[in-house]
Amino acid sequence: MFKRRSRIMRVMIDEYDLLPSSEKTMSYELKSARYIAADILRQAVQPGDTAVDATMGNGHDTLYLCQLVGETGRVYAFDVQPQAVENTRRRLEEAGVSNRAALFCLGHERMAEKVREAPSAVVFNLGWLPGGDHAVTTHWETTRQAVESALTLLKPRGVLLICAYPGHPEGDRERQALMEMLAILPPQRYNVLRHQFLNAGPGAPECFTVQKQENKR
Repeated sequence: MFKRRSRIMRVMIDEYDLLPSSEKTMSYELKSARYIAADILRQAVQPGDTAVDATMGNGHDTLYLCQLVGETGRVYAFDVQPQAVENTRRRLEEAGVSNRAALFCLGHERMAEKVREAPSAVVFNLGWLPGGDHAVTTHWETTRQAVESALTLLKPRGVLLICAYPGHPEGDRERQALMEMLAILPPQRYNVLRHQFLNAGPGAPECFTVQKQENKR
């Protein structure tokens, strides 16, 4: 298992939204929190799995998840902004994978209403829609509900990935509240990891990873 994971870690994507088949072997390079999240997803999500994009945005994560789950898998994606849903729908159609995803113009706090299968991964990118109105951003009150749902829905050994973006008032508040919430998760049920680039300066994104442990009898 260690050797297999070492080989996987040596394979990096040039751009986050490229097809997994376009990966090429190169020396391992630390990049942003989003690249770390992408690397974890490639290990956690297999063809035929279910995955959730809790913050659709412009569809980069949704597309990436669709490519990972393959033709037999399913992706559920959520966003409150109609423009985000339309941008994502167009991106998936252009890539020929729109049949793998169900897109909902709903808040991510309602994911449990739509997701029936236990997902291998749930992904959050907090903040605002890139290129959109910065006044429309995620808020901790609904993010907390969505994270709680994600933790319940995850299958054993499934991962929750949250990219947080400090540097603006709501982003700072969300990150602080998120850290407090994740810090008290029972270690018997969840493993929690925080990825932070210490020399990246203020406002740099951080990646929080939670893996649900196997059920123990």
